[in-house]
Amino acid sequence: MVRMYLNRFWGWVALAVILGSTTFAVSQGQTKKVFMITDMEGVDGIFNSELQCNPFQSPRFEESKKLLTGEINAAVDGLLEGGATEVVVWDGHDAGRTLSTLDIHPKARLLIGSPVSSTLELNSSYSAVGFIGQHAMAGAEKAVLSHSYSSDGVQNIWVNNKPVGEIGARVMLAGTFGIPVVMLSGDAAACREIHQLVPQAECAEVKWGVSRTAAFSLSHPAACSLIHEKARRAMERLAEFKPYTLTGPVEVKVQFTSKATPNLEPRDGIEQLDERTWVFRGKDIIDAWLRYSSF
Repeated sequence: MVRMYLNRFWGWVALAVILGSTTFAVSQGQTKKVFMITDMEGVDGIFNSELQCNPFQSPRFEESKKLLTGEINAAVDGLLEGGATEVVVWDGHDAGRTLSTLDIHPKARLLIGSPVSSTLELNSSYSAVGFIGQHAMAGAEKAVLSHSYSSDGVQNIWVNNKPVGEIGARVMLAGTFGIPVVMLSGDAAACREIHQLVPQAECAEVKWGVSRTAAFSLSHPAACSLIHEKARRAMERLAEFKPYTLTGPVEVKVQFTSKATPNLEPRDGIEQLDERTWVFRGKDIIDAWLRYSSF
């Protein structure tokens, strides 16, 4: 009987030591919190916006949600296995009304709804950013459902004369907070795009564009398996990544489509270059981007 109580006692002591060590690690800033940016056009099996991507309208939208959620959950599993201590998933497709807390990974937190700030609620507490289901920028070669924020409204975006889409702008945004981007899943064009900014990023190519609305695609189980592996490797290699940083003033130049040219008045930090092209200037990417996104 005495031995039994002693065993229990030392068991509780061991547990206290483990918990104490975990608390100490957290207090010493050793948490690895990851922000996951999600979209739908880059998901396996997605090739047609009207058929698959419009919430509550597309006939195959429920299937698309399942495909996206499966990829997200595979990534969360991989990130946690690789050492992440927390994963926040942002529902980034169509005003944050795609994902559900019924289906999302039980160890993830979900940021849903709109409006969400132009900074995506990011801050320096995050250790890494990753993309799931991401598409390439408008005009990219053989890119499935490529666009830059608005397929109807935006023709081109440049930051300090560098062409960017949603990938580039958000890599730069994360860098402002000192956060590196470590992974992406999407089509081959999206992977090429992130590798121009972050050459060492882990990238899961889940499909290969034949045209803007056709692709060769992995099966869903194969895509999830690949994403899981890439996410795990990204976290294991976290120390190798550095934030993408821009120094000095930033200029965001936007060429709108002919049917979406805004009715703007030039003012401090905002200049019209031609009928469809405007420049938004600021002290950094956030300042310049807010001038653009708030008009």
